[in-house]
Amino acid sequence: MRDELQELVDEVSRVLGAPATLEDAGFTLLAFCAHDDSGADPMDAVRTRSILTRGSTSETRRWFEDFGIASATRPMRTPADPAAGVLTRLVLPVRHEDRTRGYLWLLDDGRIDPDDHADPALRRALDLAADAGRTLAGRPADDLGQVLADALAGRPAARAQAALRLGGRLPGDGAQVLVALCPADGSPAPGRPLPAAGAVATVVEDGIAVLVPLPSPADLRPAGALAAASLAALPAGSTAGVSSARRGTGDLPGQWGEARAAARVAAAVDRFFPVARWGELGGWRAATALPGPDPVLAPLLADPMLATTAETFLDCAGSAARTAAALHVHRQTLYYRLGRIAALTGLDLADGDARLLLHTGLRAARLSGEPRFHRP
Repeated sequence: MRDELQELVDEVSRVLGAPATLEDAGFTLLAFCAHDDSGADPMDAVRTRSILTRGSTSETRRWFEDFGIASATRPMRTPADPAAGVLTRLVLPVRHEDRTRGYLWLLDDGRIDPDDHADPALRRALDLAADAGRTLAGRPADDLGQVLADALAGRPAARAQAALRLGGRLPGDGAQVLVALCPADGSPAPGRPLPAAGAVATVVEDGIAVLVPLPSPADLRPAGALAAASLAALPAGSTAGVSSARRGTGDLPGQWGEARAAARVAAAVDRFFPVARWGELGGWRAATALPGPDPVLAPLLADPMLATTAETFLDCAGSAARTAAALHVHRQTLYYRLGRIAALTGLDLADGDARLLLHTGLRAARLSGEPRFHRP
């Protein structure tokens, strides 16, 4: 396949009369070709680094992606940056099935008009770019979705090997998060375009897992943008969860658990809907680890009004004044309800352990989809 891609790049270079470079969507160099009719092929720092290191830095990726190349469907031109030693480029998106698979870059010195649809050379190059897209879509080495599935749910040996492969695809310092997409209708569609460069998606059980590279562990914007764009294409009521950020891929199963748990909270709690981040869940994180509410809460959960009163009281840190105001009831009504809660559960609401059991149990009930329990 590498020979096939090299022949394709050679032909693009010949047709357009310019040095050509083929990179995948993660900016990994796949093939390149010089075009040296005059003995003075143009070179710049970006092309040199790509050829020497078989890839680009995260800063280079961001610089080009800021021009919209990841979502481009037609040829476009990126500008030169003389101060940085960057030449202008013609970019041919390499796409297949509505997904960007890579890029063909040509250092043409600005000669070719990307909007000249009548140019036979450009039309031939676009046909070759389409061929490259089909090739990249079908290559086993490019099936990173299966690699991600192995890293999350494969056998231990397969997980470790898959994690290493994915780690080698991360740019810069290797920062990344996992995003869990949970379609409301329970029927994930993994072939949707991903609005984050370098993202890898796969179906795991009834959700979609997406590995999203980050500029840094503190910059979760790519994950947020991907989650928002993905949810817009999924059925109403779908949710997303974002794991904590890590450097490297050493704990992808742990991150997947965080992302899935966050998506469950997003589906159950209005203030987190539709996208919840693991790092912002607070006490809900403990509740996600429980299989369900303690059996002692069963009588309370049968009464939605009292269950809501108990949760509001605990959310208000046991303040009767704040609880009564939040529920819009008289304080004496609240005291009556609290007495009923204590009688039904046998729990002393003045005891810290009892409050902890009650609070986590009520939250676990929400996460388990207790049908008679009102949403907050």
